[in-house]
Amino acid sequence: MSGGVGGEGLRVLPVAGLPEIAAGDDLAELIAKAGRFEDGDVVVVTSKVVSKAEGRLVRADDREAAIDAETVRVVARRGPARIVENRNGLVMAAAGVDTSNTAPGTVLLLPVDPDGSARRLRARLQELTGRRLAVLVTDTFGRPWRNGLTDVAIGAAGLPVLEDHRGRVDSHGNELRLTVTATADELAAAADLVKGKATGTPVAIVRGLDGLVTAADGEGTRPLIRPAEQDMFRLGTSEAVRAAVTLRRTVRAFTDEPVDGGAVRRAVAAAVTAPAPHHTTPWRFVLLESADARTRLLDAMLDAWRRDLRELDGWSEERVARRTARGEVLRGAPYVVVPCLVTDGSHDYPDERRAAAEREMFVVAAGAAVQNLLVALAGEGYGSAWVSSTMFCRDTVRGALDLPAGWDPMGAVAVGRAAEAPRERQERDPEAFLTVR
Repeated sequence: MSGGVGGEGLRVLPVAGLPEIAAGDDLAELIAKAGRFEDGDVVVVTSKVVSKAEGRLVRADDREAAIDAETVRVVARRGPARIVENRNGLVMAAAGVDTSNTAPGTVLLLPVDPDGSARRLRARLQELTGRRLAVLVTDTFGRPWRNGLTDVAIGAAGLPVLEDHRGRVDSHGNELRLTVTATADELAAAADLVKGKATGTPVAIVRGLDGLVTAADGEGTRPLIRPAEQDMFRLGTSEAVRAAVTLRRTVRAFTDEPVDGGAVRRAVAAAVTAPAPHHTTPWRFVLLESADARTRLLDAMLDAWRRDLRELDGWSEERVARRTARGEVLRGAPYVVVPCLVTDGSHDYPDERRAAAEREMFVVAAGAAVQNLLVALAGEGYGSAWVSSTMFCRDTVRGALDLPAGWDPMGAVAVGRAAEAPRERQERDPEAFLTVR
């Protein structure tokens, strides 16, 4: 053991002289022979040598198949590159499947249980050295928003991996409200300064932080992994789009929780990116944010619906009452959006065929905008239901909302928090909807 970095209080020391590790080797014994240890040392071990000792070097002519086998969820994909989540909850490139410094036709997988590996190494090292030690197992990760790689802890035993500063005060007396330090990752990165990526030094000692080392093994690295419900960046771009489309479900029952108007406006901003004919902007969105506006519209629509059923369909009052009682989705929503089609900029054609096609182009553009709106609302965490009823009484809607004559209501969208979990969506095979020529 030679070299190292750090001042008098903190030192980071490489453990040199380890042989090539093979399956079945007593890694702790080899480390104990190569290094000199003191009470309170943190022993930082690269996962690659742990994996080799545990027999995780496997035959795999197809690296992609090996990545598939280690993956529980694809987070992002760009070309052949994949960021995935493995069974331990680690989000990383290629599930940690490594082909560097391995024989052709083989790949090295991460330890099955890195925390378990750290605990076993710690117990054996303490037995062999008689010292009070902590152990970190590390691997190299990329990071969102920043270039370059760094080592992080994927397994830990004998120290807390996080230090929670919340509730403390800084030097100016300000209370810290959010600061939680990833101590184990800081130690992993520091140790990598002396381990390096190509020097063949897979183990380092961080000395001078003996107050971190605990008698118990502790929780391991699980506290470092952000729960899915708290992760604002859980998906890559294309995966997020697909997830939002999948999350978009028709919600028919809502809670009383108010809807954030800012979220709706962000959804409208997404809606108006829809394609449109002739470089037009054929959409308008009427936001019914007040209960009075919603009630005024829905009462007027209900009167018009009852009138149609009586006068045009000849229904009895009893039948009318039963039918209209089922149309309460919009009334139960805390927020309603009325998308409208505006055909300013459309071309006039003297023949019916081309005139009909011209209007259909604008209607398709309106539908694309509504779909964008619904998907964006799902991304904001809101449920929605597109209801076509305003299309049956457009004059009534224009009158109730005081809209210009050229605004054509294209249904209404109920928005709010879902009152219950949606039912399972039946899988649809896309091949059933394809015709290939």
